[in-house]
Amino acid sequence: MDANQLIFPMFAMVLLTFSTLARLFLARNRSVAEGKVNPQYFRVYQGGAEPEASAKLARHFSNLFEAPVLFYVACVAGIALHMAGALFLGLAWAYVVLRVVHTFIHTGANKLYPRIGAYFSSWVVLLTMWVVLAMRAAGMM
Repeated sequence: MDANQLIFPMFAMVLLTFSTLARLFLARNRSVAEGKVNPQYFRVYQGGAEPEASAKLARHFSNLFEAPVLFYVACVAGIALHMAGALFLGLAWAYVVLRVVHTFIHTGANKLYPRIGAYFSSWVVLLTMWVVLAMRAAGMM
């Protein structure tokens, strides 16, 4: 397996991030157009409250720059060190799928327990990716 294939799950995560940003932009524009928030609120995010629809998307967009950073680093390390095999690629895609599921739950119905399940599962997959990298670097795999 060519380690460069890891670019595809990374690209999928980038698309997920950009799609969340686009949805956030539309939700904020809609909330201003409908008079739910004064546009001046967005200058320094003070003087009111952001409507729930855009607030969820804003929080989720920020979330996509937290744990996924460790995902991107793991993938780049796998490529750079030529340590990414089929198992690692499968884990990378599993991570992306779980983050997509988490996005749909968090920015949709926002049911807490399914959201926690998807989020926690994505962390387990991410940790497993790092364990695989560490074991390969140590010559154990």
